Amino acid sequence: MIAERQRLQDDAWKTWGPYVSNRQWGNVREDYSADGNAWDFTGHNTAKSYTYRWAEEGIAGISDNKQRLCFAFSFWNKNDEMLKERFFGLSNHQGNHGEDLKEIYYYLDSSPTHSYMKMLYKYPIGAFPYEKLVQENLSRSRNDPEFEIIDTGIFDNDEYFDLEIEYCKVDPEDIFIRLTVHNRSERDAPLVILPTIWYRNNWRWGYNSYKPNFFEKERGIIGIEHNDMAVRNFYSRCRGAESLFCENETNPEAIYGEPRQEGFFYKDGINNHILFGDDSVNPEKFGTKACFAIQQMINAGSSETFDFRISPHDIFPDAFYDFDEIFEQRKNECQEFYAEIQQDIESDDERNVQRQAFAGLLWNKQFYHYKVSKWLKGDPNFAIERDFESFVRNKDWEHLHNKDIISMPDKWEYPWYATWDLAFHCVPFALIDGNFAKEQLRLLTKEWYMRPNGQMPAYEWNLSDVNPPVHAWATFRVFKIDAKLSGKPDYFFLEAVFQKLLLNFTWWVNRKDKRGENIFGGGFLGLDNIGAFDRNMELPDGQHLEQADGTSWMAMFALNMMRIAMELSLYNPVYEDMAIKFFEHFLYIAQAMNKLGDKDGLWNEDDGFFYDLIQLENGDAISLKLRSMVGLIPMFAVEVISHEMLEKLPNFKTRMDWVLRNKPELAELVSNWQVEGQGKKHLISILRQKRLKKILERMCDPDEFLSEYGIRSMSKCYEQNPFVFAAHDTQYVVRYTAAESDSSMFGGNSNWRGPIWFPLNFLVVESLQRFHYYFGDRLKVEHPKGSGAMLSLDEVANDVSERLQSIFKKNENGERPFNGGNAKFNHDAYFRENIFFYEYFDGDTGRGLGASHQCGWTATVAKLIQPRLGES
Repeated sequence: MIAERQRLQDDAWKTWGPYVSNRQWGNVREDYSADGNAWDFTGHNTAKSYTYRWAEEGIAGISDNKQRLCFAFSFWNKNDEMLKERFFGLSNHQGNHGEDLKEIYYYLDSSPTHSYMKMLYKYPIGAFPYEKLVQENLSRSRNDPEFEIIDTGIFDNDEYFDLEIEYCKVDPEDIFIRLTVHNRSERDAPLVILPTIWYRNNWRWGYNSYKPNFFEKERGIIGIEHNDMAVRNFYSRCRGAESLFCENETNPEAIYGEPRQEGFFYKDGINNHILFGDDSVNPEKFGTKACFAIQQMINAGSSETFDFRISPHDIFPDAFYDFDEIFEQRKNECQEFYAEIQQDIESDDERNVQRQAFAGLLWNKQFYHYKVSKWLKGDPNFAIERDFESFVRNKDWEHLHNKDIISMPDKWEYPWYATWDLAFHCVPFALIDGNFAKEQLRLLTKEWYMRPNGQMPAYEWNLSDVNPPVHAWATFRVFKIDAKLSGKPDYFFLEAVFQKLLLNFTWWVNRKDKRGENIFGGGFLGLDNIGAFDRNMELPDGQHLEQADGTSWMAMFALNMMRIAMELSLYNPVYEDMAIKFFEHFLYIAQAMNKLGDKDGLWNEDDGFFYDLIQLENGDAISLKLRSMVGLIPMFAVEVISHEMLEKLPNFKTRMDWVLRNKPELAELVSNWQVEGQGKKHLISILRQKRLKKILERMCDPDEFLSEYGIRSMSKCYEQNPFVFAAHDTQYVVRYTAAESDSSMFGGNSNWRGPIWFPLNFLVVESLQRFHYYFGDRLKVEHPKGSGAMLSLDEVANDVSERLQSIFKKNENGERPFNGGNAKFNHDAYFRENIFFYEYFDGDTGRGLGASHQCGWTATVAKLIQPRLGES
């Protein structure tokens, strides 16, 4: 068996990993303010002096899976105003489009067990332009693009270091670390290298009395004292490296203006000692934060390598005798693992894009710690007063106790899990580590995550927000992919998640169906400003919003639950009743979408599209005829059942036949059930053929949704002719905006009025494949509209997939569209093969926008690149 696959069978190999956040400041968990202003309570400039309560941050950081001990690199180019201990970016109110990372780094490789990892950080030789980045972005309006670090000119003359950071494991708790420094400039330049270890502070809050320690054993060796860890030594191959020690404790003078304790050495001690020569490090050589300090002149155009080791073994002076051999072995094993996965991908460029997408997924794992009950009341040594009569975040989530390794959307811009993001992460994860994907999906359904009423947590900024219910979809997709790759269906996983999702489905039915008519709201549903107004807004006079997307998501949820129940019925017949229940619930939701009592439904026959409605107290309704991704989401509620499956479930088939025979109004509206498709298959969908074709006419129109790079989130028709809606003494104007939003909704991060988003595009592709699985080549549509080319739905799906992949792949000019035409990114030998996986993309040019390392749902491109598994 391939070595990495063997390691995947032993969870011990995941004890250490890239679990340190890229940003802990500005998070809700660290916010103990009176007004809930998390961005101002902790910030980048105070982070060097402030000790965190819940987790840690660092550059290329690793830790154990309980984050007791952390390691990361710090650097100083002798020009910066502070050590480069953490990545820099703007807080939400500093950025003209919300919070924004201002660094260039790439995740290049990682095996699933993190037995080998590699990333690249581009660190300027000149002074980092902190103030310029802040002031320029503050001066820009929302109609201007973000001002990025590449725009400052600091990389124009190649005045930077390429810092190549690699890790490999000898065994689960014996870790080799290699830093290769490349000076890309034409002049010699100094660099101070500070490989740093520290303990997460869990002793100052009043719960634990034990305090671990580091100490100098001898030159080049730092001893590790911890009563609950195997590692005992931190070695430097540079034997002459000086070791420095301080405490991971807040500096009261720097943070609060209070006197410092005489003879105490605070968190910023190493920073102050290196920059100013202060006596701020412990001369007795012990503490809870320590580093080796290596000062090196890196010659122009040359490279230097620096090796380190964290180990449980006392192996001085031979700590590095097998370093080069084992490092090469782990790199080769990582290559062997991906060579097997990518064996059917012919293009080197596609393999590179997919490999970096996988690396991004793996590097974006994070130790996530948040116990809401403790956070709300404060700690014994640091009690706080919360004003529960006014706004206090998450006060209804006291049961929530998170202390796990979780897949993050982006460890800088979104260093907290989001439930619907995570569902998409798990699909590409299933290709490389099915067990981790399954564990993540189960985790979010645990009772210390999910509320007793069945609500799933959204994200820490507002755990009660409502995300699209895609957990069931992801669960079944991961189940099928895992079964295909492993050769064994994991029914225990499927059943465990299904049981908890029953609670979640019930919560949706009880809380988000205002009138009990199977029409669902839910608020913004993750789509921020896609509507004419804030969809979380309370409407006056008994009005409420009936959402085409909310109702479609629930139809999809019902079908996903039906399909899971059918699968479970193959080994336990009791689940047939559950399959019948969800089939009937789907039918009633689908019927409601077409008719609201005696009023028009969410479908508009004249336009051939689904729209949101404002439901009035008197029973009338106002259709919001705004064409957006909301009207495409009904395509996602589709399932195809084979004749063979029905033969195995006779009770299910009998009940379905009775319902459709005795309630023909349901069958006629929503299903082609009686008409067998190719291969004697049966279709269950909100959309019959006529309506599907009408929606696809809009979607395949380059003047509306179809971009060169995927499906836009809003019709381009509103670029020249904005949508206008007047209500409640307010006029709402919606204009197609291809890139960053001009709206202030959701703190400036409102970007659903034109850009291309991968998660919904991914569902578009999969839904088209499902429809083709039923219709075969007998249903074709003109694609693109106006071309005269008639394509099957599978061909349309492949075309959309290719457009999405083309965002990352080199075009005929050797450029990658996500780079936005930047010559250095596209053509420089040290940039052009490196990939950013952005949060979303310009609807016209494919330029990357938003979070630059969102290797979560954007990593679904890895699944699109992978040849189809046939798991339908």
